[in-house]
Amino acid sequence: MNDDIESIEVDLFLEAVYRKYGYDFRDYARASIKRRIRNLLSKTGRQSISEMIPDLLYDDNYIERWFSNFSITVTEMFRDPNFYVSLKKILIPYLKTYPFIKIWHAGCSTGEEVYSLAILLKEEGLYDRATIFGTDFNDRALKTAREGIYPIHYIQNYTKNYQQASGKCSFSEYYHANYDAVILNRNLKENITFANHNLVTDRVFGEMHLILCRNVLIYFNKKLQNHVLSLFKNSLIHHGFLAIGSKESLRFSEVEKDFDCLDDSWRIYRKNY
Repeated sequence: MNDDIESIEVDLFLEAVYRKYGYDFRDYARASIKRRIRNLLSKTGRQSISEMIPDLLYDDNYIERWFSNFSITVTEMFRDPNFYVSLKKILIPYLKTYPFIKIWHAGCSTGEEVYSLAILLKEEGLYDRATIFGTDFNDRALKTAREGIYPIHYIQNYTKNYQQASGKCSFSEYYHANYDAVILNRNLKENITFANHNLVTDRVFGEMHLILCRNVLIYFNKKLQNHVLSLFKNSLIHHGFLAIGSKESLRFSEVEKDFDCLDDSWRIYRKNY
């Protein structure tokens, strides 16, 4: 297919998604969004992207059936274990000075990293004074997150990650097995609220002490990255913390001047006012 024609079709498809359903993917990184639309096209039996647009416009359930193609759900418990080591070393001493803690994990997908943070806070004696919000725009992913039930064959890798993240207990203390799945303990969920929130279209999310959003900004173009980073800045308390992970950076962003870097490897920042 001619690249120019395909680009026009992608623009029209994304405009239709936004105007019909309110999901705005127009400022996602173009290479990434094209890949996902091509993947969707291969599953529909249509010959071109433009052929999918009438289905999109006239079938109200169309986008819901194929929504997983547009949402990145790659995650795991204690993903990048050294990130959690750095959180413990750098942020826990600060967080212990607050009488209560509000934390927002944006783009939480199916929730594994939210529960990882909950475990970390429990082991540091901070969970009882913490309120954690895990948000995503994918309701299917959020349903999995709320249930806290994951395939049992993931546990070997999760346990390895937990140990490398300097976990203080046996990881098996945090779940029980049920046939081919593991169910995370109910007490991990007590202070967690999972909610639908779209970083592209929704507004400031409370006054947070800590915001985590890893491996999400890489899917946005520069304009949308700046929008989301401004949203995070305005959602933080004075001198609040932002952790965006090793693949993203505040360097050359519009909010760079508003943050001091505490860990350049894992991109952990503190708002400087």
